[in-house]
Amino acid sequence: MIEAIAEAIAPAPGDRIVEIGPGLGALTEALLARTAHIAAIEIDRDLAVRLAKRFPAERLELHVADALVFDFAAHAAHGALRIVGNLPYNISSPLLVRLATLREFIVDQHFMLQREVVERITAAPGSKDYGRLTVLLAAHYECESVLAVPPKAFDPPPRVDSAVVRMRVRAQPQTAALTELAAVLSAAFGQRRKMLRGTLLPWLAAQGVVADDIVPTARAEELAPAVYFALAERLALRRQERDGAR
Repeated sequence: MIEAIAEAIAPAPGDRIVEIGPGLGALTEALLARTAHIAAIEIDRDLAVRLAKRFPAERLELHVADALVFDFAAHAAHGALRIVGNLPYNISSPLLVRLATLREFIVDQHFMLQREVVERITAAPGSKDYGRLTVLLAAHYECESVLAVPPKAFDPPPRVDSAVVRMRVRAQPQTAALTELAAVLSAAFGQRRKMLRGTLLPWLAAQGVVADDIVPTARAEELAPAVYFALAERLALRRQERDGAR
């Protein structure tokens, strides 16, 4: 399974790979078998000591740090990054959202996550997994599930299935109104069981945004990402008009 994940990542000479959470170095070793040098971020100091003893510094550039606050932009000074890792469930969503704000410094991302998180990231409109995270990440990335990882691949086996997701950074985000997109998604999915006539549409009306093309009886998960991107653009334009009138 480790070999399959490394093959999916497919390191090439000159790639600036950053591994988040190398742990005992299983994937690290497979990556270093394919490229001369990688960097790694490990928050656990004891594990970092073990990694430093196992891999020479000229091959593994080790950072004892928290990935949620690590300065990825500074590390990308000499080239855009390819980020990989096995992300703990408790930091996966906030880390993915943070990395989305740093997309200009990143080429792609390969992460092993709980299967349910990968299903949320890659969900299609109308499915139960489709939600705020799906649309937000779709603005920045082309996402696909590339590998299922069963519990037996781990020791000890967890109680959940895992999967590897590939996230290729788009040359341009699907919308420039990313702040407005987050606001629109919050209004739409905050009460996702309700029809949009009771959630998103009155919120948009209060912002001065006309959304007559949205079916009032639809629910948040029925709207395609492109619809949310268009609404974000309208909201951004309306806010600009308001600011200009002051």
